[in-house]
Amino acid sequence: MTPHTALRILRESYFGGGLRQTYWNARALGGELARLFERDNATFRRHAVRDLARFAFGTVRPVEGEITKRSRAAVDWILRAQQATPDDGVSLGYFPCSRDERAWKPSYPETTGYIVTSLLHFAERFGDDAVRAAALRMARWEIGVQMNSGAVQGGPVCPPPQQTAAAFNTGMVLDGWCSAYAVARDPAMLAAARRAADWLVGDLDGDGYFRTNGAFVSVGEVKTYACLCGWALYRYGDIVADDRYREAAVRCVEAALRQQQTNGWFAHNCLARSEAPLTHTIGYTLQGVLEVGMLARRDDFVMAVRKCADRIIPRISSRGYLPGLFYADWEPARFSSCLTGSAQIAIVCYRLNETTGIGDYRLAADRLVNYLKALQALESPLPAIKGGIAGSLPLFGEYMRGGYPNWATKYFLDALLLQDRAPRALGGVS
Repeated sequence: MTPHTALRILRESYFGGGLRQTYWNARALGGELARLFERDNATFRRHAVRDLARFAFGTVRPVEGEITKRSRAAVDWILRAQQATPDDGVSLGYFPCSRDERAWKPSYPETTGYIVTSLLHFAERFGDDAVRAAALRMARWEIGVQMNSGAVQGGPVCPPPQQTAAAFNTGMVLDGWCSAYAVARDPAMLAAARRAADWLVGDLDGDGYFRTNGAFVSVGEVKTYACLCGWALYRYGDIVADDRYREAAVRCVEAALRQQQTNGWFAHNCLARSEAPLTHTIGYTLQGVLEVGMLARRDDFVMAVRKCADRIIPRISSRGYLPGLFYADWEPARFSSCLTGSAQIAIVCYRLNETTGIGDYRLAADRLVNYLKALQALESPLPAIKGGIAGSLPLFGEYMRGGYPNWATKYFLDALLLQDRAPRALGGVS
C-alpha cells in the first residue's frame, strides 16, 4: 500500500462522513470496546487482543491442508448458531460486545436461506444425515416466515407487522429452497419457491434492476450485487423448466454489467458506500454473473467476471491477505480485511479455474483460503467462536465489527468444499 493510499484511507475514515458522523461512529466503537473489557468478556477479550497483534505485526501464517477438519468445525459452528435461537433459523451471529446485551442474535432469514445450500453440499460430500436434517429444518422454517407476498423480509426475523420485503434476501432464500427441494422433493418447498420466484420477477423494472432493496441498506440507487438473485432464479427455472425465470435471470445480470467500468470495477455495488464497495458485495456480484453465465452459456458474462477478478488478484498478498474495500481505481479503501469477501473471491476464483482451466485462479483462491484457515479459532475455549470466521481482520475492523456473522463461516465452508474438489497438483491441499 502506498503512502498516498494510506492517507486517503485515513482522510475518508475520519472526515469522509463529516464531524457529526465521525462522532457517532467513535461513540459506537467506544461503547463496544468498553463492553469488551467487562468481566464476562475476558476470554473473548484475550482472543481479540491476540487477533489485533497478529494483524498489526503480520504474523498470520497460512495453513495448508486440513480441509475435512476445518469444514467440520465450520459446520459445527453453524449448527451451534442454529441451536442458539428458539426456532430452526440460524442466528445472525455472535456479537458479545453489542449494545443490546444479547451475544447470539436472532435468526436471520436471508443468510439461513443460502446456508441451507452449503450444509446440503457438505452433507452430500461427507454423507452426514444429521447435517442434512438440520438444513431441511432451516428450509421448512423459512416457509413459516415467508411474507404473504412471496417475498422474504430484510433484517433479523421479526413479527409480520414489522417485516419489510427485500429482493436480495428473497433470492438467497429461493436458493436454499431450490437446494432443499432437490433433496427432499417436498411440495411445500416448491410452492414457497414459486411464490418467491414470481415475486422477484415482478420486482424487476424495465431496465432489469430489482426495485425493492429493503430498509437495511442505503436508498436511492440500484444495488448491483442483487444480480446474485439471478442465479437462484435460473436454478428455479431449470427445476420447473420455465424460460420466464431463466430469461429474468439473464436480464438482471445484463443490467449489472451495465454498471461495470472498463477496469472491471462495478458501480452502485455496496450496502452503504458505493464509492468504495466491500469485497463482500463485489463477491456477490461476481458469483451471480459467473454462475448465470455458466448456466446460460454466456461467455461474455464469464469474461466480465475475469476482467474484475484479474484486477483483484494482484491485491492479494503472498500470504493471502486482501483489503476489505476498494475504490474505483482499485486502490484499497480500508486497512482491515472483510473475511466474508475474501472467502467469496476465493469461491469465484475456484469456479473460474473450473470453467477456464487457468491455474492462476486456483492459486489465488488457495492463498485466500489458506489464510482464512489460520484465522479460524479451532482451539478456543469459547464455544461461541470455535470453528467460526469473524467479520473482519482485525476483529474490530470495518465490517461486522466485533463479532462473527453467520455468513462469514458459510462462505468459508463453501470455499473449503471447492478447494477439496480442486485439482491438487498446484494447490498443495489434502
